[in-house]
Amino acid sequence: MHTVSVQPVAVSQTVTVSHLNVNDWSSRMCDCCEDMGICCFALWCFPCFQCSTVSDHGECLCLPLLDLGWTGYSCSCPAVSMAMRASVRERYKIPGSICNDCCVTCWCLSCSWCQMAREIKKRKQPVSIVTAHTTSTAVPIHHIQSYPVYPPPTY
Repeated sequence: MHTVSVQPVAVSQTVTVSHLNVNDWSSRMCDCCEDMGICCFALWCFPCFQCSTVSDHGECLCLPLLDLGWTGYSCSCPAVSMAMRASVRERYKIPGSICNDCCVTCWCLSCSWCQMAREIKKRKQPVSIVTAHTTSTAVPIHHIQSYPVYPPPTY
């Protein structure tokens, strides 16, 4: 018996991994320059930005339209924005309180939404895991009768 080695085969998987070791927001409230695309989207069309962020989080697309403070400024605590912030905190195990969420969404609604969007985007990035396996298999080699090889005919 002879041993036949098989070449390594790369096996690639795309897995969404939640960063379990991170227990705080990945960016601060006013870190708008960290992701200018998010900041510009929020600046130019805040209601569209809110709907997109909620959709990325897996909630109903039109949910932010129920908020009274859709302009980015509000005299009262916007309930949907506050609930969304609490949901993001809860999903990613970020410490905080509903009182803090109320203050943040009341005084800086647009910055709060930008921070949530950056967090969702960062936590949803897929991680590729590539592994290679080398296997050895014992295969019996049978005696094969050899045949003569003739040159191709010329015309």
